[in-house]
Amino acid sequence: MSNYQDTIDYLYSQLPMYQRTGPAAYKDTLENTWALDKMYDHPHLAFKTIHVAGTNGKGSVSHMLASVLQEAGYKTGLYTSPHLKDFRERIRVNGAMIPEQQVTDFVASFREKNETLQLEPSFFELTVLMAFEHFRNEKVDIAVIEVGLGGRLDSTNIITPEVSVITNISLDHVALLGNTIAQIASEKAGIIKKQVPVVIGESDNESTDVFLQKATEMNALVFFADREFSCTYSMLLPEGRQSFNIKRSNELVYPGLKLDLLGIYQRKNILTVLKTLELLKISGWNIEEKYIYSGLKNVTKNTALLGRWQIVGHNPLIVCDTGHNEGGISQVVEQIRNAAWKNLHIVFGMVNDKSIDHVLALLPKEANYYFTRANIPRALDETELQAQAEKFGLEGKKFKSVQEALHAAKNNAGEQDMIFVGGSTFVVAEVL
Repeated sequence: MSNYQDTIDYLYSQLPMYQRTGPAAYKDTLENTWALDKMYDHPHLAFKTIHVAGTNGKGSVSHMLASVLQEAGYKTGLYTSPHLKDFRERIRVNGAMIPEQQVTDFVASFREKNETLQLEPSFFELTVLMAFEHFRNEKVDIAVIEVGLGGRLDSTNIITPEVSVITNISLDHVALLGNTIAQIASEKAGIIKKQVPVVIGESDNESTDVFLQKATEMNALVFFADREFSCTYSMLLPEGRQSFNIKRSNELVYPGLKLDLLGIYQRKNILTVLKTLELLKISGWNIEEKYIYSGLKNVTKNTALLGRWQIVGHNPLIVCDTGHNEGGISQVVEQIRNAAWKNLHIVFGMVNDKSIDHVLALLPKEANYYFTRANIPRALDETELQAQAEKFGLEGKKFKSVQEALHAAKNNAGEQDMIFVGGSTFVVAEVL
């Protein structure tokens, strides 16, 4: 394949891609992943890993962990999905995206090797292998690997990590993972490995027993971060960071811990990160407290994380956030309500393979809505979205593109107003 653009076109157009087409691209077996891994002589065995699953927060937690490990002097791989602006965001080493040439070379080598085997991998399966191969070539010390969807059958689930992490469980992808919290927890619990400690971010009546049972089966120690630590105080600093006081029992263990991610939901994620780092320290990783402080203070600088309560404009305040399911949206709405604004404008679009009623029920009725659709096949038609939203007392106009919707919102908003952009990762991607 001659150049990078041709390679990307091949990845997007030739391989089944969940982000674009939805459940049709989801594979319910790891057969392909193991075959690909064997084709490249098992790159996943060449470096240590941390495995991060969960419904919400797994991206933030992955980036925070990577940032701290980088500050501690470890060469750190980071695999996340989906990307927002550039495919290469998915695969980073010490914050630097995989070079275009590496992507082109890898896909060319796969197509050549595959002439005899004739595997038909999905976009995600091949991308995971590309990441593992890149991390091996770069000789990373450790890689933080974010699960794509679920856990048990996710392509990333061939690794045996230092620590497994499950941030939380909320209803999402119910068509594939099950429509109860316990069923979804069971899929996520599939990343728990024999004798590998696991950190659960949030304990919850419906999922706790599932995790305890699986951990017992696997003889794995299990830790609930929200039972070990509490965030007793958080405030937004003028410098554009949050400051937290973290306690264990009644003892202040991390006073004035600064984080450059501004979502209020990060007060939960940070506890998960701290417990995970503690377990890494116990198993011999050199992670001094000063690295925890500097790593959390500089997450976006170190890892280039995008789209988490990201402020993209002032006067009016324009914020975007990739929260897109019931758990994520409830936190986002809480933060919108805590912000200072005169009138609220919401640019909103969703995908068509999710139950949207739970999300629409949470949205503020007093906002002016700009219903739209991202430019992907999975996007929910803006007319359909507007009709569904009206049942929940949400009123506004519809727009054929995200740019048109945002343009209209900016035209209507006064300097003291707020414009929020969200509902789907892909809507946010188009704004960024």
